[in-house]
Amino acid sequence: MGRSKHRSKSANCRGHRLAAGLGRLTAACLTAAGLAVAPLPGLTGTASAQGAVRSVHGDWQIRCDTPPGAQGEQCALIQSVVAEDRSNAGLTVIVLKTADQKSKLMRVVAPLGVLLPSGLGLKLDNVDVGRAGFVRCLPNGCVAEVVMDDKLLGQLRSAKTATFIIFETPEEGIGFPLSLNGIGEGYDKLP
Repeated sequence: MGRSKHRSKSANCRGHRLAAGLGRLTAACLTAAGLAVAPLPGLTGTASAQGAVRSVHGDWQIRCDTPPGAQGEQCALIQSVVAEDRSNAGLTVIVLKTADQKSKLMRVVAPLGVLLPSGLGLKLDNVDVGRAGFVRCLPNGCVAEVVMDDKLLGQLRSAKTATFIIFETPEEGIGFPLSLNGIGEGYDKLP
């Protein structure tokens, strides 16, 4: 999979951190989270509201908002990380249930400049789980999306760490370690 750099620190999707350190990524994070029902064609580069923090579960937050045109409030489980050695490289992971409760989605907003054909890699407790393709790039980042099945959800619940890997070249991957502390509890509390 190429070499990975694993020097990252957690930066939860919290108001002051988002506004100060992740302004551009914040819009993509919240815009993508606010579209629990709509497919990606409605995704835009800016968010009209940041969404209210409903609850905190370990290193994850449930944020809720009512996007324009939606019939009701939509909520997502969110966590963001920023690479220590690259202040412009951040990653936001968004877990949500569709409005019809039939699908579970994981959307990952990666920084611009990623090598799109290589996709987004995922390791759980240092075991390679696979890759997801990028479905769209916005002015604020590129979005990878995966429909989560019960097996993946179970793996996320039982693992201690997740490492999302983006590629800038076919040979060089950058790892973003992400805490899974609270993901199971947070997912269970999603409306």
